[in-house]
Amino acid sequence: MYTNVAYLHNSRADIADDSRSLIVSSCGYYRILTRTEFRTDRPFGRRDYQLLYIAKGKGYFSFGGKLRTLGEGSMILYRPDEPQHYYYHAADRTEVYWVHFTGRDAGSLLKYYALPDTDNVFTAGTSPDLQWLYRQMIQELQLCRQNYEELLALILRHLFIVVNRCLTEGSRDTGMLDEIERATHYFNENYRRQINIEEYAAARHMSVCWFIRSFRQTVKQTPMQYILSLRMANAQSLLESTQYNITEVAAAVGYDDPLYFSRLFRRHTGFSPTKYRERANGSNQP
Repeated sequence: MYTNVAYLHNSRADIADDSRSLIVSSCGYYRILTRTEFRTDRPFGRRDYQLLYIAKGKGYFSFGGKLRTLGEGSMILYRPDEPQHYYYHAADRTEVYWVHFTGRDAGSLLKYYALPDTDNVFTAGTSPDLQWLYRQMIQELQLCRQNYEELLALILRHLFIVVNRCLTEGSRDTGMLDEIERATHYFNENYRRQINIEEYAAARHMSVCWFIRSFRQTVKQTPMQYILSLRMANAQSLLESTQYNITEVAAAVGYDDPLYFSRLFRRHTGFSPTKYRERANGSNQP
């Protein structure tokens, strides 16, 4: 079993603290590999809230004496003093994230972001954003950098927002939304490279027509329009904040031909790169 866990002030205490709006008290990740069964039994629950997310595999949760098998993409919310009985099997290769939190506004924030209050279980899908946010909370608890407790509360609210989006967009194809999220992550990381949409779709085992149509439906742009907007936004930032010449700016955002880049930039912004830089520098003068 692999674990990566972290606790506020290195304390495993079960706390209910209303001194602040929202407090993350612990967060962790389990990958069940070797233990035949990993079980949690808390007949009287805990004093805080717990939000679990099954990223892979399965979990077995008991509510009111009834056992429910929950698969990847499931989230489980335990409120204060609710009994907690659940377990995982190594054979399922389960990966699960969890966070404990408290605070005077914890309950009202859950309502504000429309997390279900009539059931402990809901489906958020296999979003990479959710896993990243859990990992960020674990890291902040481990490193304890400046103002980390405040940042933890902000990351948890970010998590609530992502969950809310998953729930409110639930009538749409969850698989499609997952693919669009993966694509936008990939494009953001690789916009400087030459991206072939047909090759990307084929690598993800998608029809290129389906992918482009689904991307446009969700993002309101085609994939190439989205990549172009990333390149132009970053080119604008480089023109404003660096002394790179136009050839260097073009190369930095994925264009070998500075003349072609300049034409695209003018079409996108209404200004040549040189004129844009002059206007940006002029607006920054005292």
